[in-house]
Amino acid sequence: MENQISLQSGKKLLVLGFISITIIFILYTRYQDPVFFTPDATDSIQRIAYGFYILLFTSFGAIFFGIYQYQKYKVEKKGKDLLSIIAIQINNVRSRKIFLITFIVYGIFFSLVSGTLVYQPEVNFIEHYGATILSGFVAPCCGDLGYMPKVIIYLTEHIGLQIIPINLVLQMTVSYLVGINMTIAVSAYTISKKRRGVGTIGAAAGLFIACPTCAGTFFSIFIGTASGIVLSIALIQLQTMFIAISIPILLYTPFIMAKKIKELDNNCDINSMK
Repeated sequence: MENQISLQSGKKLLVLGFISITIIFILYTRYQDPVFFTPDATDSIQRIAYGFYILLFTSFGAIFFGIYQYQKYKVEKKGKDLLSIIAIQINNVRSRKIFLITFIVYGIFFSLVSGTLVYQPEVNFIEHYGATILSGFVAPCCGDLGYMPKVIIYLTEHIGLQIIPINLVLQMTVSYLVGINMTIAVSAYTISKKRRGVGTIGAAAGLFIACPTCAGTFFSIFIGTASGIVLSIALIQLQTMFIAISIPILLYTPFIMAKKIKELDNNCDINSMK
């Protein structure tokens, strides 16, 4: 009974978290028309922007706790289905360390290529923007769906953070999936001594989900500024394709590797492979 409660609780938190994120993204677009952004409305919209991030991080917490509850149920049930195998394989100290390291390292790398972590050695934030070090603010208006409210933080004269909601959601999602893929891949490799490939491809494609123009910036180093700009514009059109390729692959590959683990375990004693 307790396991069933844990399962239902996990599912409800997962659904609630994802629905909440979708709703706050859609609702906030109501405040993105500059016509309505009057001096009288500025303070109210600023408070709404703060509330947006409070709800966003609360939703993240609900999702991660829901995943934890669901994983706990699968581990305790000790089933032979693929989800149970995945849960069992990542439910040990070694796997948690691999996941945490991968999640953090990939998250930092994603921040760099997506423009969340900004480094501009040629620009002095104090001189150009009148910034105070350390300081930050929430810009409540105006932008497309998912791109506002934006958080700007000045860490040094040349290093800062530019947190965009959609980038943050994608970063958390892709980093989590890459962490799971790496954890399962290490476990599968330990068992079969055979390297994986598809998960790596998905992770690489996922690097450019939040900011496809970063690929153009990368190529501009070798091609030249003008060509880089043209390439960046072209890559923006491919953003949906990058998302379509990377996330489904990162979702699917753990099942492929779990199936391989199940096939290699003749006695189906998955717990013995920790």
